[in-house]
Amino acid sequence: MPLFITYASYSTSGLQGLLAKPEDRGAAIQALMDKVGARVVALYFTTGTNDVVMVSEAADGTDTVALGMAVAASGAVQDVETVRAWTSAEFGDIARKAASLASGYTPPGG
Repeated sequence: MPLFITYASYSTSGLQGLLAKPEDRGAAIQALMDKVGARVVALYFTTGTNDVVMVSEAADGTDTVALGMAVAASGAVQDVETVRAWTSAEFGDIARKAASLASGYTPPGG
């Protein structure tokens, strides 16, 4: 199944909720992922630009984007970004495909 990496930051209201009721958010996140048949592979809470970094498996990228939108709509998190992750071998295949297409592209003004 494809892998996705999601980055997010707590909003002020999200942090207030976490401080009012400190808890492990992993179960709540996996319960939401279960609704679309996705799985949390790894979940980290970090310092710096992002508060949350999650690696997940989902059959379709639209599921992970929809999940991010649903969570962001709660107001608890902001700056949600989900990207697709590929293994080195998978990305090698993508690079080979790009190499075969590059000569057929005419850039603007070209």
